[in-house]
Amino acid sequence: MTKAFPFLSAVEIKNGIVNASLDPVSLITECLKRCEQVQAKLNPFTAIYHDDALAQAEAVKTRLNTGAKPRLMEGIPVAIKEFTPIKGKRTTRGSAALEHHIADNQPILVQRLIAAGAIIVARTTTPEFAHSSFTRSPLFGHTLNPFDPERSSGGSSGGAGVAVATGCVPIAEGTDMGGSVRIPAAFCGVLGLKPSHGRIPMDILSTVFDTISHFGPLARSMDDLTLFMQAVEGPDDADILSQMTPLPLDDKADVKGLRIAASVDLGCFHVDPEIARNFHASLDALAEAGAIITPVEIGFTPAMVDAWYDYWCVYLAAAVEDLLDEHREKMDPDFLELVDRGLTMSAITFRRLDEIRTQQWHHFLQAMTEQDVLACPTMALPPPPITDKEANYTNVDADGKLHGLDMTCLFNSIGQCPALSVPNGMTATGLPTAIQLVGRRFDDATPLRIARALEQLCPWLPSLEKLNTTLFDA
Repeated sequence: MTKAFPFLSAVEIKNGIVNASLDPVSLITECLKRCEQVQAKLNPFTAIYHDDALAQAEAVKTRLNTGAKPRLMEGIPVAIKEFTPIKGKRTTRGSAALEHHIADNQPILVQRLIAAGAIIVARTTTPEFAHSSFTRSPLFGHTLNPFDPERSSGGSSGGAGVAVATGCVPIAEGTDMGGSVRIPAAFCGVLGLKPSHGRIPMDILSTVFDTISHFGPLARSMDDLTLFMQAVEGPDDADILSQMTPLPLDDKADVKGLRIAASVDLGCFHVDPEIARNFHASLDALAEAGAIITPVEIGFTPAMVDAWYDYWCVYLAAAVEDLLDEHREKMDPDFLELVDRGLTMSAITFRRLDEIRTQQWHHFLQAMTEQDVLACPTMALPPPPITDKEANYTNVDADGKLHGLDMTCLFNSIGQCPALSVPNGMTATGLPTAIQLVGRRFDDATPLRIARALEQLCPWLPSLEKLNTTLFDA
């Protein structure tokens, strides 16, 4: 093994196992040890599957020793969010209301990961019903940011972000309804993709007609992120909205001639100066590599953010209404505020949210005239104190700028557009920042291509390696 386990990519792990330079059992043993170390410091997991993971590693070893053809993700350790069912395993979605729930099925995504040879080593933390960009729940407490444990790891896939950043797994699964993959990716210094809607079948909700919900990967490298997508994407009748023929991905990193529309504030956000500085530095690097950068006025408004918020409240209320009579006293009060707001919304008011989403789509189209990708920051602020709440980030100032936290939820309202968060530097106090690359509808390949260029131009892996050295030497 040329590298210690935490710094191996998924591709390196798979290749090492296939060419017999890595023993899958030894590797998973190291992986589980790392998970326990990080769990003691940062609390990213709700369960670590020692026996199951080692048994799967033994099965991989036996399988390859008998001459079986290697699978796409042979022996690669992955983590699955506690929101996503795994058959036979406890799946609480971060809620005491489901504290003892054992899943009796699992989604297409999990089935495809297992069929591709991935080894599920752990479950990652989420706030109650994935409602928040702060990962804390009545059941599992706070998940801490690896760069500063006094700061938020982001949410709702906060455990996934920490697990990837700290080398527990090279890839983790997350869900994204308003930024829940991209927010923790940005706060933890890793990649996070909300694919275009339906690229990965979404079959874990009570409806298959939802248009804001996505599965997506968090990873440390573009090769790993692409590998995950290749393993899990594609249509399935379990999700009527799944894409029949997703546009293919590739490994291109040449951005010469690509047209990038740039907006530092999306027209409606107050953005931290250090985040703006790193955003413009990323654009400068892409311009030097031949991309054509065009500043645009996109014209999004705080009302469009509010429309997503109202949609989200109704979504949550519909999901948990039947649990409230018995379990309300055990639920997160912040979560209940959203639920109660959703319960009081009229059907007409809810229907008119789509009119605001339509206005947003038209603004996006106008900004994207003759452009390939929209670039903006992922977050308006660096990771906030872990004790903060979303309610602290709803003020609109006299200039009409929202002093919000994330700049992600708007792209769930137009979910057919992929959105990828890419690390792009650090603040003066050592906190990660990120750029968000938003593609045209169903064009996942172009944002990924630009991210590959940034991976070469402004590499982020040294920051993660330094983080891990500091974390475990402390």
